[in-house]
Amino acid sequence: MINYIKGTLAYKGEDFIVLDNNGIGCKIYVSALTLMNISKEETTVYTYMNVSENDISLYGFLTTEELSLFHRLITVSGVGPKSAVGLLSVLTPAQIIFAIVSDDAKTIASGQGIGKKTAQRIILELRDKLARESDVSAEAALTDAVSSGVSAVSEKSEAVEALVVLGFSRTEAVKAVSAVYTSGMSTEDAIKLGLRALS
Repeated sequence: MINYIKGTLAYKGEDFIVLDNNGIGCKIYVSALTLMNISKEETTVYTYMNVSENDISLYGFLTTEELSLFHRLITVSGVGPKSAVGLLSVLTPAQIIFAIVSDDAKTIASGQGIGKKTAQRIILELRDKLARESDVSAEAALTDAVSSGVSAVSEKSEAVEALVVLGFSRTEAVKAVSAVYTSGMSTEDAIKLGLRALS
């Protein structure tokens, strides 16, 4: 098992990089987040080796948090490495965890190759595991979801979706709604205040 590879970026593809490690070019499939943030300087990529009947592939991430969530996702029936990387390409680990603990299947289904049924399966199989994790990001997402209550989670998610429809990135929308939301606030008010925060 290759836990990580340290080297310099030799090439960027559409969904992979080639990392030069002492003259050996390692092809590593990566998420859009990793592809966007990887440096041309010497860097460390945390890896997972996928071995199947017809293929051996490396998947890599810049953070152990991303790799850890990738490992959790591929334990779910019907979620392969490509689907897991696809989800990590459109959402950050914190956003995925929040979506899982708040039963937001629509957000999870935004990942390439993940349909509604698979999204629901991810929630069913990982929600309780994440709740038991001592991982800080999982605890933060769970605490936020539980303390706000089910209806609040729904209102926050709806407000975030509305801001995304209006053209803001999901990251911007999540930050804005989280910053302005207070207990009992309606979806409409959350959207209005979120827009002000983003203007």
